[in-house]
Amino acid sequence: MKILALGDIVGENGLKKAKEVIPSLKKEKNIDFIIVNGENVAGGMGITENLYKEILQMGADVVTMGNHTWGKKDIFNFIDDAQLIRPANYPKGVVGKGYTIRECKGKKIAVINLIGRTDMNVLSENPFIKINEILEEINKKADIIIVDFHAEATAEKIAMGYYLDGRVNIVFGTHTHVQTADEQILEKGTAYITDIGMTGPKKSVIGMDVNVSIKRFETTLPEKYKLARWAMCLKWMYF
Repeated sequence: MKILALGDIVGENGLKKAKEVIPSLKKEKNIDFIIVNGENVAGGMGITENLYKEILQMGADVVTMGNHTWGKKDIFNFIDDAQLIRPANYPKGVVGKGYTIRECKGKKIAVINLIGRTDMNVLSENPFIKINEILEEINKKADIIIVDFHAEATAEKIAMGYYLDGRVNIVFGTHTHVQTADEQILEKGTAYITDIGMTGPKKSVIGMDVNVSIKRFETTLPEKYKLARWAMCLKWMYF
């Protein structure tokens, strides 16, 4: 079983790049199952139904989200779709679901989405507590368990990796848009990487226009971010 995880797609041009590369990559690497983080695909913030459908048509089996889940109101029209999940540790009663179990080649694959609490500006529940509840719920219902931990702090992600070592098959981080170089198999067998990076403009500041980003840091004024328009890069990890 080969599983491909695609980092945050930033903007419609990022999706265009993914659509150009993923089909051939899937064939070249004999990929069986694809997970895509889509929380930045609509102009860098949120997702729309049309873009969601494009991601599925590209070959994605599951689309995960993050702190920009509610960036576009359109999401309330398709939040309950079977292949879309949002962070499981959003407060109880929030629409949508935090995990899904999909079948592939006779195996049941559980994909779980969590959001971090350090410097995320989202009022979420404790992801370490929530993941325990979910693992208890899906006990013996899944052959493979994968976690997309959408978090800012590397320490929080690394801690989660060790916390879940031996209890799930894969833990990968999203959100920071910069791929880390710490991919590894942890002591008890869980595959881990702190962040798989973004699919978006190569010359950018995490997907945003370089000059606008510098101006924000230089002046401390709330300059409106805009997407960079340079050549796209694709960041991914397959397991």
